[in-house]
Amino acid sequence: MTLLAELQKRIPDGWFLRRLLPAALFVVVAVVGGGQLGQRHWNDLGLARARIAAALRTGGSLSDDSLALLVLVAVAVVGLAFAVPFAAAGIGALASGAWPWWLMPLSRRVTAWRVRRWAPPSEVARESVRARAAGRELRADRLDARLARTTDEPGCPTWSGDRLRATETEIRRTTGLDIAGEWTGLLLTVPEVSRAALSEARNAYDASCEGLAWSVAVVLLGAWWWPAAPAGVVLWLASRQSLRLAVRTLCRTTEAICARQHTGGPPPA
Repeated sequence: MTLLAELQKRIPDGWFLRRLLPAALFVVVAVVGGGQLGQRHWNDLGLARARIAAALRTGGSLSDDSLALLVLVAVAVVGLAFAVPFAAAGIGALASGAWPWWLMPLSRRVTAWRVRRWAPPSEVARESVRARAAGRELRADRLDARLARTTDEPGCPTWSGDRLRATETEIRRTTGLDIAGEWTGLLLTVPEVSRAALSEARNAYDASCEGLAWSVAVVLLGAWWWPAAPAGVVLWLASRQSLRLAVRTLCRTTEAICARQHTGGPPPA
């Protein structure tokens, strides 16, 4: 415990809470669920306790096997903590619509599928009114939720990519600023309070992408311990919703700051 407390003092809170602790939790679940219980004894907590106790029984001092096990667990935890941000960066690039060239055929197919499913906001609103008038409240609520996140006709394989590009277009139209190419310059010129708001919004976007990366890892763990699969799906849905909220916040914050910079107004509080 003293070692953990000292580590927490020396490691930034964001890295400790967002990466090291989730990595440790994942390794523990993988060892206990996938390594000790498996599919056949998936809910046998007594068996898990007995095997963990046997693995930790050292007779007063650490044996070579116990020390090797602790080193392997520590290496796995630290390795995951460093690997997840790289996976999250890839997910963030895909979410923003910046797909690599070798995925462009898939990107075009997904975009075409989204275009076929897309409906103008006015049509969605009319369908919602009709559904509510017919007493179909659940369908009306679903259509209202769809209307709230409806953008212009899709031009990217992802909703986030469309929202980010719409923001770039609006900023270019109103201020003449190419935000995609001048993002670093914007961070260097805006006041400290605006820079903090942009950094916080971007951190929320990165954290959501890391949540998606963890959800994929948890779903894959379901191949050895099936309860992990539904838990990963729930984490995916929560992270996906968090990502959309982070994209909205990032876009609105960027638009507000660029507008104030262009007009020379005071920085947002």
